[in-house]
Amino acid sequence: MRILLIEDDAEATANVVRGLEADDHEIGCAADGRDGLNRAITERWDVMIIDRMLPGVDGVALLQAARAVGVQTPALFLTTLSGIDDRVEGLKAGGDDYLTKPFSFAELAARLEALVRRPPLLTTRMNFGGLEINRLTRKVRQNGTEVDLQPREYQLLEFLAINAGKVMTRKMLLEKVWDFHFDPKTNVVESHISRLRTKLGEAGCEDLINTVRNAGYRFGPTAPS
Repeated sequence: MRILLIEDDAEATANVVRGLEADDHEIGCAADGRDGLNRAITERWDVMIIDRMLPGVDGVALLQAARAVGVQTPALFLTTLSGIDDRVEGLKAGGDDYLTKPFSFAELAARLEALVRRPPLLTTRMNFGGLEINRLTRKVRQNGTEVDLQPREYQLLEFLAINAGKVMTRKMLLEKVWDFHFDPKTNVVESHISRLRTKLGEAGCEDLINTVRNAGYRFGPTAPS
């Protein structure tokens, strides 16, 4: 994929570029906000990585300006600003995800893949073999029979299904499903995954939620139709 990296720290830029190019991605770089905004508006990208603190135009103002002229490219803020207010400001400005430094490159790559593979908002039904997820009614059926899920179990299943085939880390699940931007030091993710697997298995739908050792969870085996 084509990735625009807007980052003024030369060492950070080199490290991110090296990792992304190793995964065969095409990277464009901008070292200040004005150049980054110009490239975001005038060139086609699959996803953007934006630092918050940039010379010229800061990251939040940059993304607001890009969104104002119709740029819909998914954007991930990559920054040292880790406060809840900072996250909220970034997301309200049009950011699609927020990752704080220092970070794991594997997690950055997973988040970028998730943003790019996110299905269109108009997708209301997802089908995986006999499993149907209706995003309008928030109902799940296996071969026509409804699977009784609690609201949080449904949210977890929907998020995994939206990102089918991609590894979702525990941190990503806490942020996207529970809105926790800290580690609650509980097994809330693991217990919900276990209950969800049990309910899907009892409905005749097994082996869709796979544990990826030392990484997270992957929903599969096939992409939604």
